[in-house]
Amino acid sequence: MKNKKNIIMGTLLIVILLMAVGYSAFATQLNINGTAEITGEWNVKITNIVTQEISEGCDDGDPQYDDTKITFTPKLQKPGDIIVYEITIKNAGTIDATIGTAIFKEEEGSTAISYETTELKNELKAGEETTFNVKVKYDSKSTEVPEVKTKTLTGIVEYVQK
Repeated sequence: MKNKKNIIMGTLLIVILLMAVGYSAFATQLNINGTAEITGEWNVKITNIVTQEISEGCDDGDPQYDDTKITFTPKLQKPGDIIVYEITIKNAGTIDATIGTAIFKEEEGSTAISYETTELKNELKAGEETTFNVKVKYDSKSTEVPEVKTKTLTGIVEYVQK
């Protein structure tokens, strides 16, 4: 009986040994490597400003711009004069944009001068451009030259990721 137990034990050890060798023969180690990259580009900018309309005798003030800022200093002559600027904004990036805020505020100054802006396109897809106008007016109902002769417009247009 002792002999039988030794044979069974030996057989079990051999089976366990064979199972260990078989497992290691069929086991494979897998290595997985990955690298994520952001390829999107955010680039919403001002690309142009053009004087669309100007009353005779007025000066458009040679408007200047860079990617994020426009400066113009129009000079109006008489009541009823207007100057209209067309401003182009382009989404030169690869990420769609929408307007977060668009605020235009007339600072204190001459009541004879007013500004109007046309509505901006709310959504600006990658590669698209849009335009809007800023109109500067000398009140046609003014009957005398005002004491204060200037008025400033401050505008902020903020685009955000869609």
